Amino acid sequence: MAADLHTGGCLCGAVRYAVTGALRDVVGCHCSQCRRTTGHFLAATAARHANFTVVKDSGLKWYQSSPSARRGFCSQCGSTLFWEGRGKPHVSIAAGTLDDSSGLRTVCHIHVADKGAYYEIEAAVPQSADGSFCVPLP
Repeated sequence: MAADLHTGGCLCGAVRYAVTGALRDVVGCHCSQCRRTTGHFLAATAARHANFTVVKDSGLKWYQSSPSARRGFCSQCGSTLFWEGRGKPHVSIAAGTLDDSSGLRTVCHIHVADKGAYYEIEAAVPQSADGSFCVPLP
């Protein structure tokens, strides 16, 4: 994505964020935690921490979902927003929360060994049984 500013937020507007610079293309995560927090699987872009700012946080809550990661959501409307891995240089952002996602595309699926039995993943997009395959940050 070439634009310099990307904005987004939750359904009710209690959480808003901005990203300056490029976003990573979309990765579909099919791990059981992502499926439970979203109701399906998480389609996420990402931005470097230095380029990411929460501009409105009145509804933002963080849940420590594992010893190595936390998840950000809106406590007012329940929107899934972010995933942050401890020590990672980026924050993952639920792609559906962007105000404009044009220019992004789904480039891989991870944790597919954990995917739900009720759906199939398109064969043309690379898949990883675990989380080892990923796309570098821009």
